Amino acid sequence: MSALLADAVVLLHLAFIAFVVAGAVLLFRWPRLALLHVPALLWGAYAEFSGALCPLTPLENRLRAFAGASGYHGGFVEHYLIPLIYPETLTREWQTLLGIIVVVVNASLYAGWGFYISRDPRRGRAL
Repeated sequence: MSALLADAVVLLHLAFIAFVVAGAVLLFRWPRLALLHVPALLWGAYAEFSGALCPLTPLENRLRAFAGASGYHGGFVEHYLIPLIYPETLTREWQTLLGIIVVVVNASLYAGWGFYISRDPRRGRAL
């Protein structure tokens, strides 16, 4: 059961990363999502720029330890998803660059969303 929970944490982690990177796209359809996306974006940028460890990582590792596993080998999640979240070549410089990309992409999306709702203020009323 612990291994299954650890895999679920990895999937949650991947979904969170995707939400941080491109969640602003969803604002065009669901403007209230900004209330969740902005804090997620701020945490993601902070984690990239500071090198902070996401709280999901120790949770996943603890669950893997409870399951008797010590590394990332085996099934689909370990083979395909973990290298996306924890690449071996990730350095502080790459982390900083990724943080800048996340901020620039999302700033552009928020600017586009602001332009979108400014053309018809009724679109932004849901917020």
